[in-house]
Amino acid sequence: MPYRAPVSDYRFIMDTVAGFQTVTGTTRFSDATDDMADAILSEAAKLCEEVLYPLNRAGDLNPAKLENGVVRTPPGFGDGYHAIASGGWIGMSASEDVGGMGLPMTLTTAVNEMMASACLSLQLNPLMSQGQIEALEHHASDAIKDLYLPKLISGDWCGTMNLTEPQAGSDVGALRSKAVPNGDGSYAITGQKIYISWADNDFSENVCHLVLARLPDGVAGTKGISLFMVPKLIPNADGTLGKHNNLRVVSLEHKLGLHGSPTAVMEYSGAQGWLVGAENSGMGAMFTMMNNARLGVGVQGIGAAEGAYQHALAYAMDRKQGKAGGSGTIIEHADVRRMLASMKADIFAARSIALMNAVAIDMAAATGDDAWRTRAAFLTPIGKAFGTDVGIDVANTGLQVHGGMGYIEETGAAQYARDVRVTAIYEGTNGIQAMDLVARKLMDGGEAAFAILDEIEAGADAAKANQSDLANAVWNAAASLRETTEWLVEQDLTNRFAGAVPYLRAFARVLGGHAHLAAAMSGEAARMRLATYYIKRLLPEHSSLLAHTREGASDLMAITTDDLVA
Repeated sequence: MPYRAPVSDYRFIMDTVAGFQTVTGTTRFSDATDDMADAILSEAAKLCEEVLYPLNRAGDLNPAKLENGVVRTPPGFGDGYHAIASGGWIGMSASEDVGGMGLPMTLTTAVNEMMASACLSLQLNPLMSQGQIEALEHHASDAIKDLYLPKLISGDWCGTMNLTEPQAGSDVGALRSKAVPNGDGSYAITGQKIYISWADNDFSENVCHLVLARLPDGVAGTKGISLFMVPKLIPNADGTLGKHNNLRVVSLEHKLGLHGSPTAVMEYSGAQGWLVGAENSGMGAMFTMMNNARLGVGVQGIGAAEGAYQHALAYAMDRKQGKAGGSGTIIEHADVRRMLASMKADIFAARSIALMNAVAIDMAAATGDDAWRTRAAFLTPIGKAFGTDVGIDVANTGLQVHGGMGYIEETGAAQYARDVRVTAIYEGTNGIQAMDLVARKLMDGGEAAFAILDEIEAGADAAKANQSDLANAVWNAAASLRETTEWLVEQDLTNRFAGAVPYLRAFARVLGGHAHLAAAMSGEAARMRLATYYIKRLLPEHSSLLAHTREGASDLMAITTDDLVA
């Protein structure tokens, strides 16, 4: 079954739901006209459909391997990567001053999603480089920028992110990697890192690692962590490559999915590195990379969902089973129709949230307005968690649509479920995203949340004249979410954390209702029917989620270890 990039859906959401016209109305992004956006999305779609999608199955069946210290990638991955790099897709949103396109993050987000649909294992590589480019643009010295950014943007070199250690997962402050000054402005980096995505490959000239480590006088915890650029091959001042650094890939993980993407254990043995940003400020620099990476991972989930949906839809339209009207295929069965409608409706909701998030990032960059920065920060954990949850749910439902054939690897349906599962785990687990939402993102007393709820209620009020039933449902859901948010901001962290995951899910559900209502107002019959399905059948889930949220922690924490063991 061929993959077809949903370009029309991206444009519809950008124009009708996410407000992309506010981005193109700024001086910074005024060149991103409708014609340019159409050309960008169309060219990216061609790349994904014709070049990347054929690599998806090959990457699953021919995993990346470590042979004699060299990482060997699946057949065709090198050609696919060079097609991405030569098209300029890695540096889409990077500054034009350093060789990037300077395009809005909104367009990059759409392109990243279709690449993830086509071949998630390979798309993870440029996503890591994009995050590194952004971190260097904001925090690195001019010397590091001048040396590394052009090579990363061109794709000649690849970038990675090294945080996790065997004893330091989500608790990054427990890391043991050390950085000792060499006396020449560089540092000797020693330590072991695990779960390093695309730590090496056999198709780029160099691999550039951003590594968190502690200086000799660094205090315990996250406040004593610094960030270093540690390249595989040490570049000369003119950008040519010199000797191999004192680092190596120890092993590659044997994973549930993403077999084409090498995930490594890395060992640094006095490797030469250079400080990025100020001493002991590594977490701030790394979070610059991680925040947009979290949106990128949410989009990976949506991309996998789109691929799984298209796979299931094609099967349902071809498979004949039982007594069904019309075509006689299983798509005529009510339950199969329910599954497919739920998949499509949730993809639209998650995609809308991701593009709303990207628009907020663009507006913050274009205007410097704190309100846009706050909105982008608030939407990020929702976009990451809901996007990846939808990816997992849709891929799982795709298996169900296939029936017994979904459990058979040859159909390819299972690969989507295996590949997407990690997205809810890396770049901060979805539980951590929810905790961030109810803690740090509500430190303003709920102001950012209430601003979004004001917008949802205003949209529902405007829609009541034409879509009263749907508009009232969305307005009432927003009002319930407002009441729970007011309750949450008065609670201690224990009570907030106990209901964090259902609260995030409820917020996403209501945002999805807002997006579908805007789609229904477009007058397109198909959009109206899908919106009706979502608002009447999926949106009501918010009620039980908010009830869960408001139970607090007392009954949860009353459950003892013995209760769980018994």
